[in-house]
Amino acid sequence: MTTDDGAPPPLPWLQWRVGERVVVRYRVPDGFSDALGELLEVHPDRVVVGTRRGPVEVPATAMVTGKRVPPPPSLPPRERPPRPAPPP
Repeated sequence: MTTDDGAPPPLPWLQWRVGERVVVRYRVPDGFSDALGELLEVHPDRVVVGTRRGPVEVPATAMVTGKRVPPPPSLPPRERPPRPAPPP
């Protein structure tokens, strides 16, 4: 999403909706990290993303980039080994 002059909106994450799947890259002391998951909260100063490891609060001051992403791919069904025959 862009403004009329082609620039991104000032707070693009405010366009996201709770429940959408997003990825947010943010600064941490030793570099960068990514939060991938369901958007749990949206605020002008932060977002909260529900990741596999639990909720991650990302302050706006640490955000580098972010976007909506499609749902995770479906995993093929696991094949189960055949059950052994019961003893006679």
